Amino acid sequence: MTAAEVHRLREDTPGVVHGIHLNNAGAALTPRPVQTAIAEHLQAEVELGGYEAADARADRIDEAYRSVEALLGAPRGSVAFVENATVGFAQALSAIPFRAGDRILTTRNDYVSNHLMYLSLEERLNIETLIAPDAPEGGVDTGALVDLARRKRPRLVAMTHIPTSSGLVQDPAPVGAFCREFGIPFLVDACQSVGQMPLDVEALGATFLSATSRKFLRGPRGSGFLYIAPEALERGLTPLFPDLRGADWVTKDLAQPAPDARRFENWEFSWALVLGTGAAARYALDTGIEAIRDRSRALADRLRTGLDSIEGSRVLDRGPELCAIVTVHLEGATETWVRKLRERGIRTSWVDRSSAVLDYDDQGVDGALRISPHAYNTEEEVDEALDALRTLRPDARR
Repeated sequence: MTAAEVHRLREDTPGVVHGIHLNNAGAALTPRPVQTAIAEHLQAEVELGGYEAADARADRIDEAYRSVEALLGAPRGSVAFVENATVGFAQALSAIPFRAGDRILTTRNDYVSNHLMYLSLEERLNIETLIAPDAPEGGVDTGALVDLARRKRPRLVAMTHIPTSSGLVQDPAPVGAFCREFGIPFLVDACQSVGQMPLDVEALGATFLSATSRKFLRGPRGSGFLYIAPEALERGLTPLFPDLRGADWVTKDLAQPAPDARRFENWEFSWALVLGTGAAARYALDTGIEAIRDRSRALADRLRTGLDSIEGSRVLDRGPELCAIVTVHLEGATETWVRKLRERGIRTSWVDRSSAVLDYDDQGVDGALRISPHAYNTEEEVDEALDALRTLRPDARR
């Protein structure tokens, strides 16, 4: 990405003048086209009313679906809008007809909310959660996962593409290929990868893929989406609790699901946020996902190199492929460092053990500072963040 292209990204991002935003794994700064899409629809609702504004702007709403489908390499009618990635994940999970004794196979780097759902299913339905081991270099051992799936025949395989707790990038594609061959549904959490790197749901072999808008995609809070593979729709998979958006009540004892991914949607959600999400997807496509990936990862590499030079620091990111999320354990650091950095105009976040029990227990830490640059950040901002951490280190010893 050229200096001129980075300058354009920053010109499109009003928030960059208000501090150094290195919390894109939490909620990124939105660009002007996203802000405009949301504001225009809210104004239409003020002038016309909520129902009427949606009717009047139906073409733009349809474009939002098409933009997200293009971002994922997904066919028409395979994307449902939901409130966030966790809601999408839960909707997909609810579509699997679990019975007592069934198994879910997952990895050691799951998102915390996903694992909480598995624990709930264990308690309510007496299913079993199997966890595949990691490879020595970090990330799931794909061969071991596939072998476990062959022997245990899980009802579902689930994988988080990029965990919230480190810069690890897991590879879903070989797992998806195995699941497709053996007819096992494959659920991918792409919350941190969407907008950060290219995604192709067909190449990943995903039956379902959930994501949110507010992170690296740079969309609004309160909006996400769920991809449902055409074969899953053809098999008649539906969420456990549909509503009138996703199904028609035909007779007293019969409901007819929507023919496409809308069967996983709820009737009530903000069309302004949907339009903002569509605008974010279009902005990412126009910018170039590969360029975003390369730029943000280069900044993350700069961060890791700088952190390695700080006494008492240990970068926790492991794996053959790393992304633009950097997690670091600093001697003496606590969650209060997020506030201290914010007072210096630098925005980061903290990941505690409860969000990454298996990973952080393996690494012997109770928490970590998470620093996540995006393509609109600059090298100077990264260096300023490193300088701030160097000044905080002596304070931690007092």
